[in-house]
Amino acid sequence: MLATVPLCAGLLAGVWAPAPAAAQAGATQASPARVSAVQVSAARTSATESNPAKIGAARASADEAGDYPRQPIVLVVTFPPGGGTDMLARRLAAWMERDLGQPVVVENRAGASGNIGARSVARAQPDGYTLLVANSSYAINPGVYRKLDFSPQEDLIGVINIAFVPSVVVAAAGTPWNTLGEALRAGTDQGRQPAYASCGNGTPQHLAAEQIQERSGAHWLHVPYRGCGPALAGVLAGNVDLAVVTASSALPHLRAGTLKPLAVTSPERSPLLPDVPTVAEQGMPGYELNQWHGLLAPAGTPPAIIARLNSLVGAILRRPDKLRALAEMGYDPGADSAAAFQDRVQRDIVRFGALTERMGLRVD
Repeated sequence: MLATVPLCAGLLAGVWAPAPAAAQAGATQASPARVSAVQVSAARTSATESNPAKIGAARASADEAGDYPRQPIVLVVTFPPGGGTDMLARRLAAWMERDLGQPVVVENRAGASGNIGARSVARAQPDGYTLLVANSSYAINPGVYRKLDFSPQEDLIGVINIAFVPSVVVAAAGTPWNTLGEALRAGTDQGRQPAYASCGNGTPQHLAAEQIQERSGAHWLHVPYRGCGPALAGVLAGNVDLAVVTASSALPHLRAGTLKPLAVTSPERSPLLPDVPTVAEQGMPGYELNQWHGLLAPAGTPPAIIARLNSLVGAILRRPDKLRALAEMGYDPGADSAAAFQDRVQRDIVRFGALTERMGLRVD
């Protein structure tokens, strides 16, 4: 259903190629904030890469969970340094270190839309010391990558939803559209088809736009970029008419008036953009695609350790100063139970799998 511009360079490390590089000029990538990750990673290589049998899981009893953690914790991030998921993970690591009294090290294992990092944690020893920080792409990937050598449904288990970040549909300042309905009507006209930028093929923002088009019957031309920053650069430069990006990344441009907000994809209005209506408010009741960022552990991690992690991290995230810090970063709080987060992940895998099937979105 969704028209997509031809891709320029085929597949790169299992991920689609981006739209023209000229629209992505100026994108930068930060360097890792913690050099100590290398040292901790080297000490735990066998735990994260060569332990498919998950030897020793039974040793972590409920009694041992009482004095957890007794050694450094590694948070594996599925995206490169400098992005939203990485920055959130580093902030969480600092908070956890102060409360837990143990080093908490962020290790970036990017590639294949997050599958490389997820696989490394799926193969780690299930003792609570190697954890995954992932976002909703984790639930999208099973429907896109049909030949994964691990199972997102079975090999990892949810610990806690750290935070949500809504996406926002924005229009270039020079476009005539001031509401989502106006942009959708332009997509049903016989004239020029509006073009929109997403943060990449198969990202939550791509699927958010596809759901909008499914519900409305409109057709926009999809221009995938390699990240939300380059997508914003594309719409700001006038290379596309619209963009669907994370609200936090768009906020500076919305405040400056260089972009127009049309809708947020969360089920309720975002505290970040309280005057911007939801998609659901604009004729699509029940619509929502609220990108989550969560903490997962290898399957087989003792329930007592999952419960203790959920309690410890949840207590941190519910503090007023931490809620303010998350809001300043553009995130809405999560901090639900482990069971609730696990249920959300499993439901999203089914929901996104059905959507990508209809879209014909595949890598292999």
